[in-house]
Amino acid sequence: MSINKYIDHTLLKPNATKDQIDQLLAEAKDYDFASVCVNPYWVAYCAEALKDSDVKVCTVIGFPLGANTTAVKVFEAKDAIANGAEEVDMVINIGQLKAGNYEAVKEDIQALVEATGKTLLKVIIETCLLTDEEKVKACQLAVSAGADYVKTSTGFSTGGANVPDVKLMRQTVGDTVGVKASGGARTYQDAKAFVEAGASRIGASAGVAIVEGEKASGAN
Repeated sequence: MSINKYIDHTLLKPNATKDQIDQLLAEAKDYDFASVCVNPYWVAYCAEALKDSDVKVCTVIGFPLGANTTAVKVFEAKDAIANGAEEVDMVINIGQLKAGNYEAVKEDIQALVEATGKTLLKVIIETCLLTDEEKVKACQLAVSAGADYVKTSTGFSTGGANVPDVKLMRQTVGDTVGVKASGGARTYQDAKAFVEAGASRIGASAGVAIVEGEKASGAN
């Protein structure tokens, strides 16, 4: 399999500079990744830089904690889309999920579904902070709210994606919703394992190393 179109080439560090964003954009075009994933500040700049390519611009909303009010998340998402975002990765209200306030979590996601319209919406559940039961519940809520994807991680908490979580999420959402494994893919073998576990997208800052590893392995 060709891994490049699974990859959201990611740079979300708070100290990312324009030079680093430019490098991300150049690599994304050179390797034809699915998207670049950047903080909202950089969306308009990236959208302009990528307008003549098929690399999409992805951004993050309510990031990385998920504890913004729904109104703020909605405004942030609409602003990002107006600036050229083609994919939106939102963080759920993790504390509300863990407290069992499932309707509040679902309503938060639904508000983003409505705000994003036809723009692809991925829902970050932050698996490293959840029990398996909570992971299943979060995925079920995302599906019932109408999200396009569920996503493992922000990459800014206590851990990233792992194969068992990706398998569990895929089993929970079935075939109609995407699964994004984020954080944890540093090599081609890592990425391949996530895809085989059911991931349809991989969030990684190591996209170049992953694709070069595929080439080195002679994989098709």
